[in-house]
Amino acid sequence: DDEAYDIWTKEVGVPAERMVRIGDNKGAPYASDNFWAMGDTGPCGPCTEIFFDHGPEIWGGPPGSPEEDGDRYIEIWNNVFMQFNRTADGVMHPLPAPSVDTGMGLERVSAVLQHVHSNYEIDLFQNLLKASAEAIGCANDDAPSLKVVADHIRSCSFLIADGVLPSNEGRGYVLRRIIRRACRHGNKLGARGTFFHKIVAALVAEMGDAFPELKQQQAHIERVLKTEEEQFAKTLEQGLKILEQDLAELQGSVIPGNVVFKLYDTYGFPVDLTNDIARERELTIDEDGFEREMEAQRERARASSAFGMDYNSLVKVDGETRFLGYQGVSGAGQIVALFRDGQAVERLEEGEEGVVVLDQTPFYAESGGQVGDSGYLEAAGVRFDVRDTTKAGGAHLHHGVVARGNLSVGGAVKAEVDASVRQATALNHSATHLLHAALRQVLGDHVQQKGSLVDSQRLRFDFSHFEAIKAEQLKALEDIVNAEIRRNTEVETEETDIDTAKAKGAMALFGEKYGDQVRVLSMGGDFSVELCGGTHVSRTGDIGLFKITSEGGVAAGVRRIEAVTGAAALAYLNGAEEQLKEAASLVKGSRDNLLDKLGALLERNRSLEKELEQLKAKAASAAGDDLSAAAVEIKGAKVLAARLDGLDGKALLALVD
Repeated sequence: DDEAYDIWTKEVGVPAERMVRIGDNKGAPYASDNFWAMGDTGPCGPCTEIFFDHGPEIWGGPPGSPEEDGDRYIEIWNNVFMQFNRTADGVMHPLPAPSVDTGMGLERVSAVLQHVHSNYEIDLFQNLLKASAEAIGCANDDAPSLKVVADHIRSCSFLIADGVLPSNEGRGYVLRRIIRRACRHGNKLGARGTFFHKIVAALVAEMGDAFPELKQQQAHIERVLKTEEEQFAKTLEQGLKILEQDLAELQGSVIPGNVVFKLYDTYGFPVDLTNDIARERELTIDEDGFEREMEAQRERARASSAFGMDYNSLVKVDGETRFLGYQGVSGAGQIVALFRDGQAVERLEEGEEGVVVLDQTPFYAESGGQVGDSGYLEAAGVRFDVRDTTKAGGAHLHHGVVARGNLSVGGAVKAEVDASVRQATALNHSATHLLHAALRQVLGDHVQQKGSLVDSQRLRFDFSHFEAIKAEQLKALEDIVNAEIRRNTEVETEETDIDTAKAKGAMALFGEKYGDQVRVLSMGGDFSVELCGGTHVSRTGDIGLFKITSEGGVAAGVRRIEAVTGAAALAYLNGAEEQLKEAASLVKGSRDNLLDKLGALLERNRSLEKELEQLKAKAASAAGDDLSAAAVEIKGAKVLAARLDGLDGKALLALVD
């Protein structure tokens, strides 16, 4: 890169003896150590790297020399001159707008200023290394594993503070791998039991002022790390047993791909961990074989999904349907397309199933966790029963069957949504928003929606959390939601741009795609503010009543709450009341003294069980006396063989005694 060399020496004034030309040192153009690229294709360009010389007393040579891996010369800065775009054929095309991509290593500069030769020797790491050694119970020496633990507590804590939780996919999987790697290195140093979460306090003391979220979420971070450590310990114990069995039968130095896949797929044992263990024992894993097993599994999944295909999923529609459902449950529309078995047709006959697309409709199409509306389309002598409504792009697809007459493209129809189902669904959807806000109050701001299902019968809400919710927390959730319902505040909606909505604190679903204009739904003032296109009640009081029916885990770091509202909640409570009455009747009591009656019944049962055991023991003892006379001598040994029915283990022991 002669251009950069001339600028540094002639314009900036860097002495030539302080410049090192790397050149094409890998046998091909644009392949040197200081030519930077994003990948095989894409923006790229030459790079000037700036090094600091710690002095001749430190071992190491300048870049490009055989001793370049030493600590004397440390890169602290670089400047990538983005001037090319490399295409798949390897050709370099000049970028229309070249730029300089520059980056400085903050911790490396700190090492220079503090006159140390490693990032791990700077003041920022000293307390973390000390706390790591204390938590593990090892010496605070220069062990690489100790540095790994101290480094990983930072990345894990910041990820969790930013709302990431351990899982088996996406960024959650990255977090899980970092935590497990730290645990593995702690175990190498002799850690016993959980230790990683104990280092969080030292990190908060070091960086909490600069990053207040660490202080605010310290307890949450510690709980997440401890829970993940405990889960990993179980996974490790189970997986290691299986791996040891397979290694005992291993012939050669390569762990077969099917063994690695079995550990990963059946026991949740991370592939990188299997690789670490293999490396420690001077073994390797068959990565190609593992990938073949993974691909075979994907093929099985694809083949399975091919059965029972829904032809309506093949429907492709240009254009958008105007939604009238915010204003009411009925409206007029014109048929713009018809589909049968996924294929466009001009006509649907009586008795045929198909899909109807209108230019405008009051039918809500399934999205955001809310199910699609049902109802009917009607014209003179024609009725189409709508069983479900979904989306294809911006078009609403009305799925159903022609109950009477026939439909043709271009025909006009009256669309009528089932109002009772729509209203019941709206109750549950609005309650879901209140529940989400209550969860963040009770459990913490780390709670994020991970999925939901809202229909006319119930609501289901999946959210990020690392442990089961306690009974008192569930009660607090119900109390908060029902208090908001009793306040009977207006449910407000506003159409605005996405940036304004976020500035107002509106919560958006992670992974959901939003346009430039969004619909903001507010309840209880600022109690709940979310982006939502669903149908809702007019006032929170319309919900009537909220009752949680179940809570449980659905995946690592994801919990699920199911609940009912309105008439369904009242029916649920009435059912529970009837069960209490039946239980009271069985013990000849009333609801008021049911617990006392049950307690007395259980105590009586325990007393009878104890009495029965004593009687069995006496009977067994008596039987033993009788049996002893039946013993025979065989070759100098007394032998007694008999069949005894109806005796449990304790009775048999008493008999032998």
